[in-house]
This record gives sequence, C-alpha cells and structure tokens, in this order.
Amino acid sequence: MSLVLLTPFDLALAAVLVLLLAAMSWYLHLGVERRLLIAAARSTVQLMLVGLVLKGLFAQTNPWLIGLMALFMLAVAGIEVLQRQKRRFRGPWGYGIGAVSMFISSFSVLLLTLTLIIRVEPWYQPQYLIPLLGMLLGNTMSGAAIALDTLTRGAWDARGRIEARLLAGGTWDQAIASLRRDSLRAGLIPIVNAMATAGLVSLPGMMTGQILAGSPPMEAAKYQLLMMFVISAGTGLGSVAAVWLGSRRLFDERERLRLDRLRDQGRDRGN
Repeated sequence: MSLVLLTPFDLALAAVLVLLLAAMSWYLHLGVERRLLIAAARSTVQLMLVGLVLKGLFAQTNPWLIGLMALFMLAVAGIEVLQRQKRRFRGPWGYGIGAVSMFISSFSVLLLTLTLIIRVEPWYQPQYLIPLLGMLLGNTMSGAAIALDTLTRGAWDARGRIEARLLAGGTWDQAIASLRRDSLRAGLIPIVNAMATAGLVSLPGMMTGQILAGSPPMEAAKYQLLMMFVISAGTGLGSVAAVWLGSRRLFDERERLRLDRLRDQGRDRGN
C-alpha cells in the first residue's frame, strides 16, 4: 500500500474545519479566533518552507547545511522555552539556560541513537537526523520549559522559606532541594503520561505516519517504542540540566538568594 498523495484541494477541505472552529470561538465570545487563524497560517507557511528545505537537504546530504539546519532548530526551540516562562532570568541567561540544556540532552541522545542503535551510515543522513532531532527538541523543549517555570515561580513564592534555610546554616543546594525535585517532576510529567497512554488512548505521531506510509504495523510500533525511550531520556536530561543551571543561577557566589535576577514576563509586557 502506497501513501495517498494530498492535493491542495484536500488541504483546503481540512482548513475549513479550522475556519469552523474560529467561527465557533467568535460566536461563543471565546476570543481565541484571531490567534487560532494566525497559528494555522503560521503552521502552513512554516511546514511548507520546511518541506522545501528538507527536499533540498535530502537531495545532497551536505553536512554543513544539515548542521546549520539543526542549529536553527535549536535556536528557535531556545526562544520558545524563553517565551513560556512567567518569571524568566534576566539577560542572556534567560535564553542560554534553555538552549544549553536542550543542546546537551538532545544532541547527545540523538548521536547515541543514530550511531549505536539505528546505526545509520553516515550518521548525519538528513532523513534520519532532522526528524529525530525535531521530535527530541520538541519534547525536551516542553519538559525544560515546564521545569524552569516551576523552579522560578516556586523560588519567588517560597523566598521566605529558602532564606530561612540559608540563615539556619544550610547551603544553597539544601535550601532549594525540595523545589528542585518538584520542578523535575513537573518537567517529566508530560512524557511519562505520553508513554503510559501510548497505544491505549492514542497512536503516537511517528507510528501513525509510518503506518500511513505503508510500513508493517509491528515495525512502526518498534520504531515508536524506540523513540519513546529516546525522547524520555532526552527530556529527563534536558530537565535536569535546565533545573540545575537555573537553581545555581538563583544564588550568587556567597550563596545568597538572588531573585533580582528574575523578571516578570507578564509585567514586562504590560509596561
């Protein structure tokens, strides 16, 4: 069975469903119709452009162009992590913590997967590297964003307890230990829930795509299971790196709590 090719008319029919949803939002006064239409337009433009770029990359397998594409994906993911923070770090730390944590986790796990598990030759083949990196970055981005947001919000709300622990003789690591654990749990919840419901509540995207492309269901299930394990490892490593870097940044060299290094994103937008 070969993959059924979609025509522009087929996509237009599917887009009508989004228009109906926007109309429903307008009728019910939900106020999300404009954002919904903008998001749909953005996804259309972005996915079509990515399709054209990947078509060129697949045709020549240039490692420099592939590396540039990977770094661009990382840069955009870092911006998304930054934008999802209620109280984000000031200066380059606000962007750097998320980007560095995703770079450490996603690229290391991806390299391990391509060289030791899938054993692709060469390992930088774009038809493997780019889609797998996209899935890793997408999930690591969500985990790191949730973990960092939990950490900074919690530190702001619990500053009295943290400072009391410091005054009692505790180190910065001891003063924020419980909050750091809570942040890591929050960052891991999405991927844990996804693994727990995979195959029962939903068929994950990679497995669905392979089945639609004509792959045997068992092979599609194996690849999806591989990706669930790899994504969980990347999300865990990314969340740990983000929380460790973020919690260390909350204290100075004299182990004082430095909430002045945070700013309220919502308040900044209102000013």
